[in-house]
Amino acid sequence: MKAYILLNTELEKESEVVKELKGVMEIKNIFIVYGIYDIIVEVEAETMDKVKEIVFNKIRRLNIVKSTITLIAYDEPIPNT
Repeated sequence: MKAYILLNTELEKESEVVKELKGVMEIKNIFIVYGIYDIIVEVEAETMDKVKEIVFNKIRRLNIVKSTITLIAYDEPIPNT
């Protein structure tokens, strides 16, 4: 199962969040982005419960994370060819 978590952080705290999340095994990629959200995290886990555990216990527990939105991918990536 693959999920993308969109995060809003405290002002100018993106680097701190990235540092905290780097050691989480299920997090495959972390992107600092411009726009409405500050960070996008790509998570791979075996079950929905594991995704929920990562979001609640590893991401949302950080005081500098203001809000999250979780997007669950329901299929494999679509090739761009």
